[in-house]
Amino acid sequence: MPKLLEVEDLRTQFYTTEGVVKAVDGITYSVDEGETVAIVGESGCGKSVGAMSVLRLIPNPPGQIVGGQIRFQGRDLLTLDDAEIRKVRGHKIAMVFQEPMTSLNPVLSIGTQLTETMMHHLGTTQQEADRRAVELLGMVGIGEPERRLKQYPHHFSGGMRQRVMIALALSCEPRLIIADEPTTALDVTIQAQILELMRDLTKRMGVALIIITHNLGVVARYAERVIVMYAGKIVETGTSEQIYHNPRHPYTIGLLNSVPRMDLHRGKRLVPIEGQPPDLTRLPPGCAYRPRCRWAIADCDRAVPPLAEVADGQLSACLRRAELDASMRDAS
Repeated sequence: MPKLLEVEDLRTQFYTTEGVVKAVDGITYSVDEGETVAIVGESGCGKSVGAMSVLRLIPNPPGQIVGGQIRFQGRDLLTLDDAEIRKVRGHKIAMVFQEPMTSLNPVLSIGTQLTETMMHHLGTTQQEADRRAVELLGMVGIGEPERRLKQYPHHFSGGMRQRVMIALALSCEPRLIIADEPTTALDVTIQAQILELMRDLTKRMGVALIIITHNLGVVARYAERVIVMYAGKIVETGTSEQIYHNPRHPYTIGLLNSVPRMDLHRGKRLVPIEGQPPDLTRLPPGCAYRPRCRWAIADCDRAVPPLAEVADGQLSACLRRAELDASMRDAS
């Protein structure tokens, strides 16, 4: 069965006065129809740039997609002209951005922003678009939708604006939604509500979902598969169960050890990852995580470890992947 989205050896770089930033450095992954995938990593690891590359939203200059393929429903998006890619954005692939206040137009009403997209992509009449907009606002949990359509973004709270962004993403019936840090600016209670809403709506409508986040804890119950990125590369990928119960890369283990867990006793301390992410213009030889890794060996300096299978569908880019058993992880 063909994949909905296939990203193969994608490379995106930024050309700066300090040097070439290899923001995305040869990542390969896929997303099935209706699947929820989480892409996780620290700020600067390339997860958002990778998502923006899928929609070809990289500003040029200074950025440029320099290699790879992005196949969506069998078509390579990197070969489409500007008019064709605009038909994909918002219609076939929608995006929920990190900060809705800067994503929504402050001088246009919520109704205008919802209806103009549907009229452009779906060819609906104004009356049909208005009716659908009311339905969408109700679907995402906004009360009195008819009245709310006439209001502006500043009339809404942060959580309500994010619900509007979800409604906007769903408005043209896409096959894939990319949610880039959709809960970062929200408090913890609202974060859970937004994630629950996105999971329920995408499942109900059969839409695939990519959740981009820096926090492994927020996707534990929402993602079917997890992709862990570090320094522009994928360092581990697997099902949620594999990643949370049997991580096989030191960076994944470090992320999990720095997140509070309900299944551990209260006295267990959180263990932060020491050091800082590398400068992407001056990556060290070998494994980029080596300076922060407590399990590093001499060979880690010599070559970049490839992604290799450690279990059914689980891949890890670590020379010691086979040795990272439960006893070593617990000792961390």
